[in-house]
Amino acid sequence: MKLFFTGNNIVAVVRGRARPPGAPRWISPTDAPTVGQAVPASRFAISPQRRGGTPRPTITRQSPTAAYWLHLLLLLVVPLAAWAEPHEIAASLTLDTLVETARHDNAALRAARAKAAAMSERPAQEKALPNPMFKYGAMDSTARGNLADAGEKRFMVEQPFPWFGKRDLRSKIAGQDAAAMQQELAMLEREVVMQVKETYYDLYAVQHVNQIVRAEEKLLREILTAAENQYAAGQRSQQDVIKAEAEITMLQQKLVEQEQQEATLKARLNQLLNRNSSDPLGLAVVAPQRRFPGASTDGERPEIRAAKIDLERSQLQRQLMHKEFFTDYRVGAEYRNFHAGDDMIMLTFSFDLPIWQGKYKAGVREADKMVESSAATLDAVRQQSAFESADAQYKLRAAQRSLDLYEQTLIPQAESRFKASDASYRTGKGDFMDLLESERFLLNARTMAAMAEGNLGMQQARLERTAGKNFEEKK
Repeated sequence: MKLFFTGNNIVAVVRGRARPPGAPRWISPTDAPTVGQAVPASRFAISPQRRGGTPRPTITRQSPTAAYWLHLLLLLVVPLAAWAEPHEIAASLTLDTLVETARHDNAALRAARAKAAAMSERPAQEKALPNPMFKYGAMDSTARGNLADAGEKRFMVEQPFPWFGKRDLRSKIAGQDAAAMQQELAMLEREVVMQVKETYYDLYAVQHVNQIVRAEEKLLREILTAAENQYAAGQRSQQDVIKAEAEITMLQQKLVEQEQQEATLKARLNQLLNRNSSDPLGLAVVAPQRRFPGASTDGERPEIRAAKIDLERSQLQRQLMHKEFFTDYRVGAEYRNFHAGDDMIMLTFSFDLPIWQGKYKAGVREADKMVESSAATLDAVRQQSAFESADAQYKLRAAQRSLDLYEQTLIPQAESRFKASDASYRTGKGDFMDLLESERFLLNARTMAAMAEGNLGMQQARLERTAGKNFEEKK
């Protein structure tokens, strides 16, 4: 709470609500003064107090009521509750948390799950019999014209029946469609997980680069201080100072670009998590793995399973087309009531005449070609999967070698070069441009190492997507 004295008035501010101290009758927020509203000083008990000979007012406040404390608690708790969920993700930006959140909340995955659940209801619909038909007829002489009490009434029920085996085949085809949709869901889930991991490791690299740039700025300021000291001592020219200042400005510009890239990656992650693009996200703290077991596609990839399901569906469709040569039939019963005479019952049996068989033969030829196409598609998917798996493993190994080269060779060489240039400059023997060049080389080496580490994680995510399994799941 802050108190402001304005002439004969006092203003009290408590978390955005103005309240005169000692006002015990505030029952609701509407009874309290608005923010910044002046309250007459006569409402307070003020007594002078001397400190160093200068009178200072003291304020005696009455005890706050329970309603006031409840109102203050609401002011504190409600904003914290609204902020709690984003803050939790911002405080613990781990890869496992993001992956699980994306699997559960991603909008595209939720839509695919709903579609898969909907398609799982189709087999039962395809296996069910068509609805039976009920028909009523009345016949009477034109002289009477009383159809409600006609001389003859007819009640008929008729049930259509597909030819034997057709309903089972249609149900199996619908089941294959539902199974194919499940594989599409699995493919989409792996695609979303890969995108989350790629974005996460890209963010990890960018945030690491930002830390390197900020540390490098401190190093440049130390170089600037050394240049200023030598310029003040008359040992160096002012150009060294200006060059160091320009180098710091260029580094700050690089940091602005990096921060913009970080914001873009966070917005992308939020999109994959089905959150607002501006919701807070913290630091990516999980580094990529450094060594990986071999990966194989061995029928585990959803694309291969989907191609197999499509082939089985085409084969079932071909069987169904062969059965189309056998027509469906209908069985019925008819009851006739006569105004004068005995009632009668009649059984009926009817079927279509499949005399136009050209369309059925064309359907069989179409089904044969679809089986051939599905078999070729399965071979193509297997070949593509094998290539993508091998390509992903090559790229992963190349990323690993690049990172090792940066960390074990290039960065130590850059650090040694910078230390030698720095020591030479401080002793007045070295050239300032050589010092700046060695500093740039060291910055680039560290930056490239950070980006190479992020690329290692991205290649790992792509290999997991291609292999159809996660490395963490392999024991």
